[in-house]
Amino acid sequence: MGLARPVVFGNWKMHGLRADSLALAGSLVERAVRPTGTLGVFPPATVLRDVARRLEGSRILAGAQDCHPEASGAFTGSISASMVKDAGGTAVLVGHSERRHGLGEDDAVIRRKVLAAQGEGLLVVLCVGETEAEWQAGEREARLRRQIHEGLAETVDAALLVLAYEPVWAIGTGRTPSLEDIAGTHAFLRRELVGRLPAAQDVPLLYGGSVKPGNAADIMALPDVDGALVGGASLDAAGFWSIYQAGGGA
Repeated sequence: MGLARPVVFGNWKMHGLRADSLALAGSLVERAVRPTGTLGVFPPATVLRDVARRLEGSRILAGAQDCHPEASGAFTGSISASMVKDAGGTAVLVGHSERRHGLGEDDAVIRRKVLAAQGEGLLVVLCVGETEAEWQAGEREARLRRQIHEGLAETVDAALLVLAYEPVWAIGTGRTPSLEDIAGTHAFLRRELVGRLPAAQDVPLLYGGSVKPGNAADIMALPDVDGALVGGASLDAAGFWSIYQAGGGA
């Protein structure tokens, strides 16, 4: 079935100097003695190598928050998929809304990033989600369908893919869709994936957007919710671990 459930990933975003990041990684290692699911963190690129080394032998994966679609070149400030791998990363986030809307990345660029990352054998966590305006206008499904069909080439390896649904309006706001909405959206995403890729039935579907210890259990108990992509709450080891446990991890 691929990755063991629950699949709980922490996106540290632009937080953490070396000492902070190593302390956080160490706290997770102490808790994850024999993890029964899949746990991973995505630290800033500046500390990826250090965090990956701290996590060695723990079965907690370390990944990058982005990669460039090209293998190398004059792309100041960017890192390639091979650089992520060289730094000890085994996964990469692609298409996070903070890059789509903050940096103008479109589905064509994201599609190239997915292929570049998988070309290096990296697990890709593709983030999709609608804006509040699209949600209120009833355009959620149309938007998600475009992100899946335009962001994923038909040659994508489903064994190296995770899909994370993050409604843009819920990220960092404390607001979440209703449980009914989440369940319906994840069922839709599963159908779209199965219609797009072979073996897509086994691709983990994560929910992201203001996931915290108080709502994690209810969210991850829903059908077709295989785990969570956690933002701010992943910066606290105890809270992040409790989210993992809420999904059945130990």
